Amino acid sequence: MRLSKYFMPILRHDPKEAEIVSHRLMLRAGMIRQESAGIYSWLPTGYRVLKKIEQIVREEQDRAGAIEVLMPTIQSADLWRKSGRYDDYGKEMLRITDRHERDMLYGPTNEEMITDIFRAGVQSYKDLPRNLYHIQWKFRDEIRPRFGVMRGREFLMKDAYSFDVSAEAGRHSYNIMFLAYLRTYQRMGLTAIPMQADTGPIGGDMSHEFLVLADTGESEVFFDSKYLEMDWQNVSIDQDDEGALSDAIQGFTSHYAATDEKHEAAAFDAIPADRKITGRGIEVGHIFFFGTKYSEPLECVVQGPDGKMVPVHSGSYGIGVSRLVAGIIEASHDENGIIWPDPVAPFNVGIINLKSGDADTDAACERVYSALTNAGMDVLYDDTDERAGAKFATMDLIGLPRQLVIGPRGLKEGQVELKHRKSGEKQSVSLDEAINQLTA
Repeated sequence: MRLSKYFMPILRHDPKEAEIVSHRLMLRAGMIRQESAGIYSWLPTGYRVLKKIEQIVREEQDRAGAIEVLMPTIQSADLWRKSGRYDDYGKEMLRITDRHERDMLYGPTNEEMITDIFRAGVQSYKDLPRNLYHIQWKFRDEIRPRFGVMRGREFLMKDAYSFDVSAEAGRHSYNIMFLAYLRTYQRMGLTAIPMQADTGPIGGDMSHEFLVLADTGESEVFFDSKYLEMDWQNVSIDQDDEGALSDAIQGFTSHYAATDEKHEAAAFDAIPADRKITGRGIEVGHIFFFGTKYSEPLECVVQGPDGKMVPVHSGSYGIGVSRLVAGIIEASHDENGIIWPDPVAPFNVGIINLKSGDADTDAACERVYSALTNAGMDVLYDDTDERAGAKFATMDLIGLPRQLVIGPRGLKEGQVELKHRKSGEKQSVSLDEAINQLTA
């Protein structure tokens, strides 16, 4: 993408309304635009990041055996009345009436709808287990939306729902999702710590929230450094082996981890001093096992192995896709701007032309731009006539993992500059070597 033809409305100064780093940087980098309180348009750069995060989430859900569907944003109030949540949910639910005076709502979650869908499509335990998920916009009418997309009213969420014939089988489905979440966050360059959580309006008797470490996090966290040692992408766990997976999850969660709300000082003090870690975290995912809470009132039953009809046991599993954009920025930035991990960066490389209009410089930039794009890389080429300082500031602000700086002075010596955004390391290399390194 050529910057001269791209839409990226950069702000040179911090917006007054931004209270936290991610909100400030997302506005400054032209990623989002506020339309009303807690509701944002996603501009091209922000939308590219959003889609990359969404795709990682989708791939890990598919890897875990979940099946993608798509449910509507507007739901009938009838199902929520059956489950008993229509009046209990509170003012966060946006209740509306259609032209025929039917009570509707803008879905804050989908337990009722997916249970009703599953009830109509499955009759026997032989059709279980199943896990259905979708990635869809949600709305919760927060009394005080703040912190940009971190706590907005409209947000993109992945929510999955498992269905099993028994509580034991349901807990195995819960563990499969637990593992999938750890792998999902790790792929994004994040360390996410699972912590036991309250079930809230979702309900159930087992729940974990996943917190990403960030200095500006909303919760204080206390945990054992053992949580930082596991490589969930390469660990050998057969998710279909119920016993092995349960042992792995139990072993992992046996280490101490708690937010300030559930912190037990005595238990934390029992950890060896060199393994104690305190910090702050941002919630980016929440999983629940609630058994028959929804299947019983909604009459979602199947024929069991003994021929008797039994209610299915379910869980729900949410990942805040749009919230993760802000969460990653909170965890990865410096005084100059965002530092994107490679897998979620809007572009892999930024090319800076230090003298647009100079024949040799333009030719070198065009050559590398063509080579990188032909290699399948996402490239942002700053071909504008802005001054060099402004170009450097823009590239640091938007946080692309690597920058390639090309100017007439360096080219005379056969050199270009390759900069790694995270480390700040700079290398003077030939144009061919730069292409080789970037496409390796």
